[in-house]
Amino acid sequence: MIIIKKPVITEKMTAISEKLNRYAFVVDNRANKYQIKQAIEELYGVKVTDVNTMNYTGKSRTRYTKTGITRGKKSDFKKAIVTLAEGETIDFYSNI
Repeated sequence: MIIIKKPVITEKMTAISEKLNRYAFVVDNRANKYQIKQAIEELYGVKVTDVNTMNYTGKSRTRYTKTGITRGKKSDFKKAIVTLAEGETIDFYSNI
């Protein structure tokens, strides 16, 4: 099971990470806090002090086309907010 799917890089999360040393990741729906903590520590080589998780339900989408109405649904996902120890940082742009 791949636990960490992708980091959340938005203006809001960048501001929070600069002030509070917290980073957000989209994670597997079945992952628990202990697995997320272990995966972040192994992947980025940092010390994690706290993990908060949130489950999001997918939104339904409707599109009107020439052939009729097309309905669909975005997938559910889980987001984890990870707080790092003081003095630790994660640089997402180092390997660009």
